[in-house]
Amino acid sequence: MARVWQHPFLNVFRQFKVDEWKRSTKEGDVATVMDKTLKCTVYRIRGTVSASNYIQLPKTSTQSLGLTGRYLYLLFRPLSTKHFVIHLDLSTEESQVIRVSLSNLFKEFKSTATWLQFPFICEGTSGKDLAGVAPPGARWTCLQLDLHDILLVYLNRRYNHLKGVRLCASLLVRSLYTSDLCFDPAVTVAEARRAKLPVTPMPREMAFPVPKGENWHDHYIHIRFPSDSPAAPSKLVQRNGSPPEADFPRHVPQLLPRPVPFGKSRQDSVSPGVQVLGPTASGQASLGLPPEDGLSSECSEVSIGGGSRVHRREPSASTKATDKHAAGSGLPASVCNLALVPKAPEDATKHESLLPDPVLKLKRVIGFGGHSTKWALWTKDGAAVVYPCHAVIVVLCIDTREQCFFLGHTDKVSALALDGSNSLLASAQARPHSMLRLWDFQTRSCLSLFRSPVHTVCSLSFSDSGALLCCIGKDHHGKMMVVAWGTDQVGQGGEAVILAKANTDVDIQAFEIAFFNETRMASCGRGNVRLWRLRGGGLCSCPVDLGEHHALEFTDLAFGKAQDGRTLYVCSRSGHILEIDRQRMAVRRARYLLPTETPSSPLPQKQAFSLGPGIAISSLSVSQAECAVGSEDGCLRLWPLDFSSVLLEAEHEGPISSVRLSPDGLRVLSTTSSGHLGFLDIPSREYNVLVRSHTALVLGLATECNRGQLATVSQDHTVRVWDLATLQQLYDFTSPEEAPCAVAFHPTQPVFFCGFSSGAVRSFSLEATRVLVEHRCHQGAITSLVTSPDGSLLFSACSQGTLAQYHCAATCCRVLRVAANVVCRDALPRPNALAVSGDNRLLAFMGPFKYMVTIMDAASLDELLRIDVSALDLASSGLDSAVAVCFSPAPRSHLLVSLSSNKVVVLDAISGRMVREFCDVHPVACSALALSGDARLLLTAADRAIKVWDYLTQSNPSCQVYIGHSEPVQAVAFTPDQQHLLSVGDAIFLWDILASPERSPPESVPGSPGPPPTNEAVSGRTTVEGPNARQQEDVLSGTDGLPRCQVPVPSQAAPPQLSICAGPLEAGDGKASSPGAPGQACLSACLGAAPDEGPSEESHSPEGLCQAPGPPMLVQKEACGAGDGAAGGPWDLSVLPHPHGQPSKQGAWSIRRARTQPTARPDAYKHFTARYKASPMAKNVSSPPAGGEWLHLKAVVGYNGNGRANVIWRPDTGFFAYTCGCLVVVEDLHSGSQQHWLGHSEEISTLALSHDAQVLASASGSSGAASGCQIRIWDVPGGSCQQLLSHHCTAVQALAFSRDDRLLVTLGDYGDRTLALWSMATYELVSSTHLPEPVHDMAFNPWGAGELACVGQGALTLWLLQQRGPDISLQVHREPVPETVGAGELTSLCYGAEPLLYCGSNAGQVCVWDTSASRCFLAWEADDGEIGVLLCSGSRLVSGSNTRRLRLWAVGAVPELRRKGSGARSSSVFLERELTLDGAIVSAVFHDSMDMGVVGTTAGTLWYVSWAEGTSTRLISGHRSKVNEVVFSPSESHCATCGDDGSVRVWSLSSMELVIQFQVLNQSCLCLAWSPPSCGRPEQQHVAAGYSDGTLRVFNISRISMELKMHPHLAALTAIAFSADGQTIISGDKDGLVAVSQPRTGLTFRILSDHRGAPISTIQSTSKENGAFGVEGTDLWLAASGDQRVSIWASNWLRDCCELVDWLSFPAPILMEVRVLVAPQVGTVPAHPATARCAFPQASDCSPPSLAAFCPWDRTLLVCAGLGPHPEVVFYGLCQKQVVKKIPLPFFAVSLSLSPRAHFMAIGFAERVLRLVDCVSGAAQDFAGHDDWVQLCRFAPSASLLFTAAHNEILVWEVTDC
Repeated sequence: MARVWQHPFLNVFRQFKVDEWKRSTKEGDVATVMDKTLKCTVYRIRGTVSASNYIQLPKTSTQSLGLTGRYLYLLFRPLSTKHFVIHLDLSTEESQVIRVSLSNLFKEFKSTATWLQFPFICEGTSGKDLAGVAPPGARWTCLQLDLHDILLVYLNRRYNHLKGVRLCASLLVRSLYTSDLCFDPAVTVAEARRAKLPVTPMPREMAFPVPKGENWHDHYIHIRFPSDSPAAPSKLVQRNGSPPEADFPRHVPQLLPRPVPFGKSRQDSVSPGVQVLGPTASGQASLGLPPEDGLSSECSEVSIGGGSRVHRREPSASTKATDKHAAGSGLPASVCNLALVPKAPEDATKHESLLPDPVLKLKRVIGFGGHSTKWALWTKDGAAVVYPCHAVIVVLCIDTREQCFFLGHTDKVSALALDGSNSLLASAQARPHSMLRLWDFQTRSCLSLFRSPVHTVCSLSFSDSGALLCCIGKDHHGKMMVVAWGTDQVGQGGEAVILAKANTDVDIQAFEIAFFNETRMASCGRGNVRLWRLRGGGLCSCPVDLGEHHALEFTDLAFGKAQDGRTLYVCSRSGHILEIDRQRMAVRRARYLLPTETPSSPLPQKQAFSLGPGIAISSLSVSQAECAVGSEDGCLRLWPLDFSSVLLEAEHEGPISSVRLSPDGLRVLSTTSSGHLGFLDIPSREYNVLVRSHTALVLGLATECNRGQLATVSQDHTVRVWDLATLQQLYDFTSPEEAPCAVAFHPTQPVFFCGFSSGAVRSFSLEATRVLVEHRCHQGAITSLVTSPDGSLLFSACSQGTLAQYHCAATCCRVLRVAANVVCRDALPRPNALAVSGDNRLLAFMGPFKYMVTIMDAASLDELLRIDVSALDLASSGLDSAVAVCFSPAPRSHLLVSLSSNKVVVLDAISGRMVREFCDVHPVACSALALSGDARLLLTAADRAIKVWDYLTQSNPSCQVYIGHSEPVQAVAFTPDQQHLLSVGDAIFLWDILASPERSPPESVPGSPGPPPTNEAVSGRTTVEGPNARQQEDVLSGTDGLPRCQVPVPSQAAPPQLSICAGPLEAGDGKASSPGAPGQACLSACLGAAPDEGPSEESHSPEGLCQAPGPPMLVQKEACGAGDGAAGGPWDLSVLPHPHGQPSKQGAWSIRRARTQPTARPDAYKHFTARYKASPMAKNVSSPPAGGEWLHLKAVVGYNGNGRANVIWRPDTGFFAYTCGCLVVVEDLHSGSQQHWLGHSEEISTLALSHDAQVLASASGSSGAASGCQIRIWDVPGGSCQQLLSHHCTAVQALAFSRDDRLLVTLGDYGDRTLALWSMATYELVSSTHLPEPVHDMAFNPWGAGELACVGQGALTLWLLQQRGPDISLQVHREPVPETVGAGELTSLCYGAEPLLYCGSNAGQVCVWDTSASRCFLAWEADDGEIGVLLCSGSRLVSGSNTRRLRLWAVGAVPELRRKGSGARSSSVFLERELTLDGAIVSAVFHDSMDMGVVGTTAGTLWYVSWAEGTSTRLISGHRSKVNEVVFSPSESHCATCGDDGSVRVWSLSSMELVIQFQVLNQSCLCLAWSPPSCGRPEQQHVAAGYSDGTLRVFNISRISMELKMHPHLAALTAIAFSADGQTIISGDKDGLVAVSQPRTGLTFRILSDHRGAPISTIQSTSKENGAFGVEGTDLWLAASGDQRVSIWASNWLRDCCELVDWLSFPAPILMEVRVLVAPQVGTVPAHPATARCAFPQASDCSPPSLAAFCPWDRTLLVCAGLGPHPEVVFYGLCQKQVVKKIPLPFFAVSLSLSPRAHFMAIGFAERVLRLVDCVSGAAQDFAGHDDWVQLCRFAPSASLLFTAAHNEILVWEVTDC
């Protein structure tokens, strides 16, 4: 009868009298308005912050609406361009409250156990950006929510009633209704009666008004959620013959789980969908939605532990309504949507799953504790033990060892309690805080889930009857709190009720309710024992008089088992056991337990205190006759109650955490902190171990099939072996010094292998329980181990990228091969980083880069295939990387790869083609994979969830989700018998597989392509290039010319192009060539292709290839192309000249090389790596006319420390040049004036100057895959570019001119590996050679014609250039570094006195070579790190390394040592001087005397070094990282800059010299402001700086000191400004808060939160005339935020007055291209030129920054950029309240500054362009010179200078026409 009054429907607003606000509440801007559409009064809820403006029913959260209607009808309209939020609190039949939230703020569906969040997609929202504000003209909507189905589908809960509703801004709402009837709003009562429709029309009170003769759907929207319509048929039949799309509008409100491409189904995520009801075409046949537009659902299960599942319907990503013009039957169009037919048979089988439901059931868990090891309870009969295992509660029968589980916690269980009758179990979890569950112990079902006022629950205690539960913990303030709950109604469907709660200042370690009276309790803790009582709805306590024991730390307590419970036993950490008389509240007797050799009765109390420390007791338990005591010495002792003697003692392996006597007193349960759980049987005096467990995260597992064993490794430094049948621990190996990381069993022998964090790999014998052998071929921690299925090979990988192969067929394992830089470097153990195929032939792993997967021959380690997984999805905006690999069972050759984009792709291991794809497998990347032996079940694990996929189903496979782990799952595996599944992480879980034993063979999988036919050339590592590459590739891959279905991204390994061969090799005709002299080789380079075709570097004929396992080999090849191609002797390197051709008209000449295999970066800092830039290059940027430029580049502040050998200095001529970004800066060291050579578009890597100092060569990196590196040849006297060369693909490592300056040699970096020779007379490419390995440095012999030396990996290579007519031949001689030297990589070189050559290594050694004899005769340890720079002149040698040390060596005795040969000693070489600079040495140039020189470091500093004085002077200095702000002093004598390096630097504007630097470590300085003029006193000048930690610092410039440090923000400061009088600082942060502070007092007196939610990008303050703009105040200031909003305020801070003048909101920009703008932090310059710029480091939504500034020549104008849908500058009139002018821009602006004198505006673009605009005429000029986006531009106060910044480079421009 309680529900009758709510039938047939209930008007909620009327029932609760919302207009009176007595039973409801309103907050913020809530008002009643008249709506013209509905012609009635509605409620308008609006406001900037949704949470602050709302209507709530009922008035308080403790009340309940009690509405039981199944359907909730909400009649509302979203406000245009605004967001809204709707919260519903639903109560389940279990009395659990679930919050359901709907909002267009949400971008994806999220769910927890108590909260469901559904994104609401408004009408007019595009498919690419589903979440967003409501569009203009949003319509009234009838939102119909099926509350019953929402809870049932998404949480498997049964709906009981609606508890509360909160409607938050911004929306209009008419009313709310509940009903058990499903109404159709588009059908009136008259229509339903007339047509006799089987529908329930909307009641008149709820109906929207529809004009006569018009359709309801033309005016309104109806959304029913969840949709209950059946899936659509395969076709839509229409009478008018129009396509189905013609009758479906594009923009319909939807509720979607996450933004996904339309039409792409989701098979996995818990995805809600909305059926948007509208008219459909109707004809004679039954109609439905087309499949591409309909709502196709399938079931996905979420299973918890033992198989309880939640079935969830998953709609497709697109749900569309039909158009109003439905042709067909005579039925009203509004009801035609009801004519739907079931899914077609072919569609019905598409999603059919062959898996049972459920497919897994949790069988056993190995583990104990998690949050604490003190909780283990006896059941009433003593037959079972209850304990937590992280998030699972386990009930273990001690006789059968069977387990059952309580599943539902989402984090580690922190406390347990069981009532006396074993009917109720209480549990608390660590996170979320205060979550408690009450369970029916017999059925293991959760009766109640509720939150406690206690923030962190540390203890629970049940009364014996189960009617009272006490919870102990700390509140939010850290104070102890006791809460008493009444639980007597929980078993009858009621809720737990708080009876009383109390806060206390004392410490509580243990709390217990008395068994004889549930209103009595006791607690103990540090320095206190208290007795508690529950009376009159309150908790009160009294302390026990402890006397001399008041300072003890009490750990546990227990009531005596006498009927009155008069005695209370309390133990302490000092060894005391106190007997307390509860009635007298005093200590009756104290005993002191001392450690003795033989247990005996305790000594008397007085005597005990003088005999040293006692035994630390952690727990005690009391029965009728005994007391069990557990102590931290690991002993469990059983005493009689008089403590006369020890009855029993059991020693444990670790400190005891808790003890519990069984109810019959015959057994003692004990737990230890080392993860052991067991019990002592008192009658038999036997101890039984119940559980052993790891005490830290389990990293990996391995199973063994013959003996049924499991091995696990853990962060607790143990390796444990378990019996799979009983899950009992068999062995325990401990390694205290190093942690085990990976484990693998030998398939046939009783041996397992373990890898450790030290890089060791050890083999353990299970029979002898000892280490058999140890290998240390790895330098980093072992990340993965795997054995081949036949047991012959073992593979290991380490975090340094090394792969090792072992022979393990015999008992003693030995190393076969070690390959460096092969595997992707990863510091974390990854069980699936290596995989071996079932037929033992293939080895797969991730490497050498994270986005590559390599397949090798497992026996020889020959590389067979390399697959770039980042190119598998070309539509992806990010780069995919591989996370895990797994082979399918033999005989199929499939490789499963988990990607970082949450996908699992199946690749053909032979061809590399993608066979199938699993999308959105997990919310995060899947870290573990396993495939069953019959290839039926696929296991994936990520975070804390395990998913089981039906692998045999090709189309849309179903999956089941299983949870239970409280920490991320580290590994999963099937047991050898394929009947069980193992998962490890926080614990070890064993799952039963319930699938039928009947299996389909792998070959029977439908649609699975078999391995393609192979070709010997393919297995021989062939790369197909050139014009006929496509035809040859088809032949090799066996595709018969058929078009590919996918992009052929996998690439096979390149053929051996250049290497050393020790024996005879097969020539091109198949005959063996004669061996040559050791150490020499022959190569013919083919350069005969025409220039427009590009050169061909090698022959591509299959018969010309040879396969050589192991290191790459130098192969003699037949030359191709023009010329006779006659090769010389075996070691005669003949290089044919490139065909002569005329240079192009532009003076640029380019050659495109075939793309080569990517190479891992060598272990050498010598190689240049360009800084990553996301900014695109602008196209078609016109330069201003010569002589008419408005700007001239005056100075550049900074040096590119990222370059290598990028400093030139000629002391004889005074020529000094260096690089900064893409500029070559030529500076006069005397006057400081600069010249700037512009031309490069990318960062310059290196420089070289000809010997006659007339020509300078500079090289820059490539700007993309389609463009190569630029090499520019500059005329030094004229400063102009003479020629542009291009040949290298990635970067140029080094440049060198020959001794006669006729030739220029260019060396490519490790990714290019090309040595190119250019003629300086014709600027033509003479020859080009591809190198087999990276070369680090090169140099021409200064005293030998045509000799070039190169250094690289462990060898010195000498090239001899010999010219014969137009041809040049190269003879190459390669000498390895002697083993006695031990240098791995030679990284630098320089020539000394003839014939000496000095080489530096990455190990810090310098070795000296005699080039005439080709031998190394001397080496010494010159440094601790890599030597990157070597310079020698006369008897002195300079070395520079990455240890920041620059050293001067005396090497005058080295020529004499050369004559001694191998007997030379390095004692004659001594260190003269040493300097330590601020970074690694990357460039150096010295005078011939070596007394003085210039040195460049990675810190961006150029130093002048004087060895005579032993000093270093800073020449050029700049910021190390991104520059965030530039501000100027009022007198324009100085400027200040700040950057991400945490520094604030003050510069002299006249000389641009660094004057002052303030440095804050480990923080970024994001904004800066210079105080305005104050009383004309220069000593009052201050600079305020905002930092990333939310602090604000004020620096006194005159005193060079920090005067004030404040912390006004919790988030990073992004903008800062002084008030006009300089007495107030306004600051904004990343969270959108604006703080107003006084620097004199350091107090923050106002916080403005109007922009909350978006970072503040700009704050600017200026003076205002009193009364201007109709408001009072002396200051006018603005704040702009990243959500395209600007607020203008008038303030008088002395009177604490601040008033809003105007508020501007702009629509979001429309971006044609999506790109990420890496923008700097924000700051402004008050009382100076108007400026604005970007606020946050990286725009996640790819939108441009919000820029705003006051116009300096008209203070009534506001200039804005980035605040609209189009790239333009907007002038807004503050008086007119409207836009008065617009200036279009080619791109969106990222920085803005206005000249304070002329009407000029400087704009910086992300396209690396600076634009100067005349705001009067609209004319503009563009300027280049930045190598990254122009993040900052600032006019000086005089407007004569303009400062711009691109990353860490500062460019100073002189304004010529202002």
